[in-house]
Amino acid sequence: MNMRVLRNLLILSCIGFGAVSAWAHEFKAGDLEIVHPWARATLKGSDVADGFVKIINHGSTPDKLIAVSVEFAKAGQIHTMKMDGDVMKMQELTEGLEIPAGATVELKPKSLHLMFVGVNQELLPDTMMDGELTFEKAGKVKIEFMIEPAGTGHSMDNM
Repeated sequence: MNMRVLRNLLILSCIGFGAVSAWAHEFKAGDLEIVHPWARATLKGSDVADGFVKIINHGSTPDKLIAVSVEFAKAGQIHTMKMDGDVMKMQELTEGLEIPAGATVELKPKSLHLMFVGVNQELLPDTMMDGELTFEKAGKVKIEFMIEPAGTGHSMDNM
């Protein structure tokens, strides 16, 4: 049995004990701490998905998130979202997203977020999917996105 199958079985077994909402996961890259990357489950046939993560820069110099890629989509983009009157508009940050020194940047629903285009499989709740964030200084960081139920705000909000 491969590691992904074992990991997903562990996640599913934790559901029975109500432990999944307490399962945060973190990754480190130099001075950067990447906290609980997650994406929402997709509806069958959907070819886009959104992703979220908190990035903490513990260092004394800024860094920049310049790219994102995932195994489940053709392309990953970094987006901002803002209101234009009554219309919410997304815009790709083609120059990347600065992570200031000593600061925390949170990509979350209805705000800064990751957009996955050309999704090639259904994203099922309570599974983990491989991804990679690329930073200007810290370089490439392999991560895993926890897939959370569609319609969720964030399962870690009350932790």
